[in-house]
Amino acid sequence: MTIQQLKYIVALDEERHFAKAAEVCMVSQPGLTIQLKNLEEEIGIKIFDRTKVPLTPTELGKEIINRAKKILRETNEIRDFVVNEKNALSGELKIGVISTLSPYLIPLFIKTMKEITPKMHFIIKEANTGQLMHDVETGAIDVAIMATPTGNKNLIEHPIFQEPFVAYLNAEHPMAKENFYELQSGDKPMLLLLHHEYCYNAQLLDICGLKTPGKIKEQFSYDISSIETLKNLVRAELGFAIIPQLSIINEKETELFKPFKDPKPVREISFVVSDTFSKKLLLEKMNQAIWNCLPDSLKTNFSYRKIRWNDSPYFIDAVSKF
Repeated sequence: MTIQQLKYIVALDEERHFAKAAEVCMVSQPGLTIQLKNLEEEIGIKIFDRTKVPLTPTELGKEIINRAKKILRETNEIRDFVVNEKNALSGELKIGVISTLSPYLIPLFIKTMKEITPKMHFIIKEANTGQLMHDVETGAIDVAIMATPTGNKNLIEHPIFQEPFVAYLNAEHPMAKENFYELQSGDKPMLLLLHHEYCYNAQLLDICGLKTPGKIKEQFSYDISSIETLKNLVRAELGFAIIPQLSIINEKETELFKPFKDPKPVREISFVVSDTFSKKLLLEKMNQAIWNCLPDSLKTNFSYRKIRWNDSPYFIDAVSKF
């Protein structure tokens, strides 16, 4: 028994004529006749008395048709509910954002969202990539804003923009006076990484052609989780950093932030949701809000190469330890 078969018997009851009912249902008359026959054989009851003109439902057929009408009404209500849910711009939304993006994007993004969705209440959580993926899968958060692709078949990704990486050098670096940064032979062991940011670190290692991180100055180790701390380590001439472009939007002195030559290494920033996420219009509004608040340099077309992280040996080894 199918919804379509129920629609056919309701149309037959209203039209009392096979040809007219078939026309209303936009199906061939033989097709409608076959479906009616299949339904009657399945339930073992004749719904219509074909010997009467016009076509007349049997006594049991009348009850079946009444129940079919009720089911179709409820089906329409479900469809209306889904449409309303997809278009809802009110209620609560839990958003998780990777910590290497959150401090720079969220203040701009939330200000815009407050204006275009005044009835929404946003709960913002900052976390690392692994935690965000887990939270989306378990329902702890509704949407993650993070670097993709994740490689997780249970998650749906909606790309928003490509964010270039830039190098941050100290004044003594041999390329400090150049317009673009190119990796130097002595740079690899001086690359500063973030503790527990395995996705981010995997991207940096890929850019530098490294499989594992090196030691910094060898006489000390470090455990940091902030890009701002990375910047201060660079200023203290303890290494160099490769950081996302949005992290320098508020910097007043930019001469030591060096872009890469084309094709620029970038990370893809996307919304990541579960396959049960339904607020499609809200996602479109969020996409629009983020795009509108981005600096113009991120909106222009440029040659880039996307840096992956989910298949990095470093990332796979790091997360396997948890």
